[in-house]
Amino acid sequence: MTFLKTAALTAMLGITATTGIAQEVTLRFQHFVSPNSANPKYFLDPWVEKVEAESNGRIKIEIYPFMQLGGKATAQYDLIRDGVIDGGWVIPGYTPGRFPEAEALELPFMVTKSAEEASRAAWEFTQKHLMDDFADVHLIAAHMHGPGIVHKKGAAIEDLSDFAGLKLRGPSRPATLLLDKLGAEPIGLPVPQFPEALSKGVVDGGVITWEMSPSLKLDELTDSHTDVAGDKSLYNLYFIWAMNKDSYNALPDDLKAVIDANSGLETSAMAGRAHDTGDRDGFVVMEDAGNEIATLSEDVTAQIVALGDEVTQDWIAEMTERGLDGAQLVEDARAAVEATRGTASGTDG
Repeated sequence: MTFLKTAALTAMLGITATTGIAQEVTLRFQHFVSPNSANPKYFLDPWVEKVEAESNGRIKIEIYPFMQLGGKATAQYDLIRDGVIDGGWVIPGYTPGRFPEAEALELPFMVTKSAEEASRAAWEFTQKHLMDDFADVHLIAAHMHGPGIVHKKGAAIEDLSDFAGLKLRGPSRPATLLLDKLGAEPIGLPVPQFPEALSKGVVDGGVITWEMSPSLKLDELTDSHTDVAGDKSLYNLYFIWAMNKDSYNALPDDLKAVIDANSGLETSAMAGRAHDTGDRDGFVVMEDAGNEIATLSEDVTAQIVALGDEVTQDWIAEMTERGLDGAQLVEDARAAVEATRGTASGTDG
């Protein structure tokens, strides 16, 4: 919901906000993670500062972590759509099956391990395939995180057989489909529920990024962290940063222009860089904790890639049954990834 700070003053003076008083607005956005994690620290907070500065202070944005304005992370899209909040950070995959085309970007080994490159690909793919899906919100950015890592109690993964029977947290349908192929028991959990599930023994570990590891205390709750070989991610997750349409439309044109100038491809890339920066930070924390850090051999990685290809083919068949062109979605996702390969700036978020 949007709050016009000048409303009371203009009512007292009996004039409208267009008669010489610059309209000011406060927007309330929320997310579901620690304010010290990479996306808020290196993307959301700098984005807010930039918007506020470029609006000469006429836009004020309040950011609420940990879903402090209410609701669950799984309901974030609807909270934005319905105007309960002015905007927020959304993981479409938290509502499996609702945004099926977005899953193309989350398929195994789809994107590179550069979150910035992957986020540029995500924006391009979104423009081609997903704008209708998100028509009831105002899209600001679409992005990916960095490479998904297997974090678990006990020794690092060395062979496919090590996955057998492990209860592993997965964040999305494509990730859980891959874990199932690997012989693990996938358990779908949003980020906020992962640490408690680990501490209570509900899961043996899970897949998530380096950057989220410190805020989830994975240096304490797990013992090992395993990545795959090569330059492609084991899995990835697709995000959007979006506004309520009425909140956006209520802005005067010059303030809409400020939001527009801080939306799109480069803003999506900025979000990706934030995750790359956070991955570097998180890796150091896990390393300093003395935890085992491992990379699977190329042979074992090749076996996982083959299973990932099975997941992709199964997904294409499922999408085809739903009346979507699954093969074209995969082809276009891969094309976007290749078109944005090598575009990472290498700078911090």
